[in-house]
Amino acid sequence: MRYQSKFTVFGLPLISIAVGPDFATQQGRGLARGIVAIGDIAVGIFAAGGVAFGAVSFGGLALGLFSLGGISIGLLALGGVAIGGIAIGGCALGIQAIGGLAIGFLSQGGLAIGVHPQGGKTLGLPF
Repeated sequence: MRYQSKFTVFGLPLISIAVGPDFATQQGRGLARGIVAIGDIAVGIFAAGGVAFGAVSFGGLALGLFSLGGISIGLLALGGVAIGGIAIGGCALGIQAIGGLAIGFLSQGGLAIGVHPQGGKTLGLPF
């Protein structure tokens, strides 16, 4: 399935959707690029997909300023594995980390490792 809006902003379509293979162009996965991108691989300001890159991203692997995903990397990261400035997840790595395993300067969780750890079990680092 492929769709791109005719309206563009800075040369990018407002909405781009690309899901599944496209045999006409020999694409194995859909690559969506737009302001709002939805696809197997999505790149945009708002991105959602298996792999999503954007300011606000949602996906299995999400990278962006604000990201939510199985593996999430961003300034604010929420996910199973979250890496970022503020990371919240099962395994969280960040300046401020909250999760089952939290590793960061300020960490809070079941096992908290950091300079200022709080939680069930803590390990303070002498940085």
